[in-house]
Amino acid sequence: MPAYILRRLLLILPTLFGIMLISFAVIQFVPGGPVERMVAVLSGNGGDRMGGGGDFGGQGQPAGADSSSSQYRGSQGLDPAFIESLRKQYGLDKPAYERFWIMMRNYVTFDFGKSFFRDTPVLTLIEQKLPVSVSIGLWVTLLSYLISIPLGVRKAMMDGSRFDAWTSGIVVVGYAIPGFTLAILLLTLFAGSSFWQIFPNRGLVSENWSEFSLWHKITDYAWHMTLPLIAMSFSAFATLTILTKNSFLDEIRKQYVLTARMKGLSSTRVLYGHVFRNAMLIVIAGFPAAFISALFTGALLIERTFSLDGLGWLSYNALVDRDYPIVLANLYIFSLVALVVGLITDLVYMLIDPRIDFEAREV
Repeated sequence: MPAYILRRLLLILPTLFGIMLISFAVIQFVPGGPVERMVAVLSGNGGDRMGGGGDFGGQGQPAGADSSSSQYRGSQGLDPAFIESLRKQYGLDKPAYERFWIMMRNYVTFDFGKSFFRDTPVLTLIEQKLPVSVSIGLWVTLLSYLISIPLGVRKAMMDGSRFDAWTSGIVVVGYAIPGFTLAILLLTLFAGSSFWQIFPNRGLVSENWSEFSLWHKITDYAWHMTLPLIAMSFSAFATLTILTKNSFLDEIRKQYVLTARMKGLSSTRVLYGHVFRNAMLIVIAGFPAAFISALFTGALLIERTFSLDGLGWLSYNALVDRDYPIVLANLYIFSLVALVVGLITDLVYMLIDPRIDFEAREV
């Protein structure tokens, strides 16, 4: 086991390096960039965030050249020396391989530099947005598994019954409704848009949250998180319930279960002593993707709808604005978390079913 964990930890390094290398290479060919963005603002075209000639990897125009020949759309009338100073400010005057090496060397110590347009350390921005994303991701994942696994097991044990039929109807509805659509519906009904003002329509906590007592802080936090969690958990709960039911049904119908029952074992002992650990493997397999989606990527629209300023919204704005330090730092953190969660998932496999030995398979 220790040798397997060590190998997996060492494998994280080249995997992370490959992810960052490919992402950095792609950026070199993306139209537009931080200099293009700034040139557009200075030339009066502030809404123009796209343009030709990817300045993040291009060579640019030498100082003193005619601005009419600049690769940056809208740069006419701007001093070429100023354009070159912008490139130097953003570190784009160095060759791509040198910039990548400097970036990876700094990322090892979690030094992500400063945002191009916010004049704030990227790590500070991430720390400011992290509580929102962690709140959404952890609670959505926890609620989904706490509800879906018992419900899926119950549906498998009562397959074909009335309980299975009407709960399947709820599951199908939950699977069919996008989280963003449900969020708009919840806001309209319960956040004062047109009907009832029961829940707040924005923010993670109230503005004067720091002045509350401990119990008031907890209830205020829960009050703000209710609608976002319902909107995100509904479809996740539906998918996981179906997966759990089908996984348990497949195991229940296998020969070893019939043999155990013929030996006189109770249904509870058969279910939790034999079926559970085999059926749960496929459910656990989907945990890394579900966790990362809830924690980062899947929360973007929900964050926007409920005005929750988290990592999803930060990453989206950085991508639109070509704020590459934020984009690459978020990608680095997302990838690292995904790889670590994947390792933890494999270890949970072995805890649930000791017969699984990843270390032996690698020999």
